[in-house]
Amino acid sequence: MEKLTKENVDQEVFDLYDDYAHNKINRKQFLEKLSLYAIGGITISSLLSFMMPNYVDSILVKPSDPRITSEFITYNSPKGGGSIKGLFSKPKDTKTKFPGIIVVHENRGLNPYIEDVGRRAAVEGFVTLAPDALSPLGGYPGNDDEGRVLQRKRDRNEMLEDFIAAYEHLMAHEDCNGKVGVVGFCFGGWISNMMAVQISSLSAAVPFYGGQPSDAETANIKAPLMLQYAGLDERVNAGWPAYEKALKANKVAHTAYFYPEVNHGFHNNTTPRYDDPAATLAWDRTVAFFKEKLI
Repeated sequence: MEKLTKENVDQEVFDLYDDYAHNKINRKQFLEKLSLYAIGGITISSLLSFMMPNYVDSILVKPSDPRITSEFITYNSPKGGGSIKGLFSKPKDTKTKFPGIIVVHENRGLNPYIEDVGRRAAVEGFVTLAPDALSPLGGYPGNDDEGRVLQRKRDRNEMLEDFIAAYEHLMAHEDCNGKVGVVGFCFGGWISNMMAVQISSLSAAVPFYGGQPSDAETANIKAPLMLQYAGLDERVNAGWPAYEKALKANKVAHTAYFYPEVNHGFHNNTTPRYDDPAATLAWDRTVAFFKEKLI
């Protein structure tokens, strides 16, 4: 059987997966459309296995990493889902206060990839909180398919309140220096944009391929933004021209980066959409931006 790689899988397969991952088609439709690409030595099962996330082999900073401490906590979100679970991580050294980062998951709950991102940021010298917006429904169920189903049951504006509450929790935490930013991916990118809209004291925001606020909402943004976009992500990128115009009109400090020839989700190293050069550069830029704005 032919070994599948990013190079020998049609771009249409990645676009199809994007539609599936963002609930534009259901699993049955996804498999039916995927079957069109099962030709020669390629089977549907091999294509499906290739596209699905591999969390076991993709963790970069393990929970037991000696450089950090990492544990699950709960905090209260009175305007959102009530008691919310989140992964709290911080550097393990003699420094007592660190700049803070809220890490916001995609449209499937707090999966191992987002937990890992929270720990990666802690290794870089930040105290982080990665909430699980699925907490009121029992939390991330252990796989992304069920996670997406659960997340569709929650109102996105109520989930936004959960992340605003996480910001407030981290701001008041004894380990935080009182400056907090946010980084989010996909749905989390939209949340990051909207936290900048809603929180005047937010110190910085880095949305990765996130949906954009309206012109009226953009007028409320005070935080500096670093916006990360995938060059092949036509769905999300369609909203950029209007957003850029509104950011400029309202004199919002921002920098936008477009990474050519990479897919939506390029930072997620658990799936074949991952692009190592682009993800590494985007993450290095993100860390440098937070160190500039939060320290």
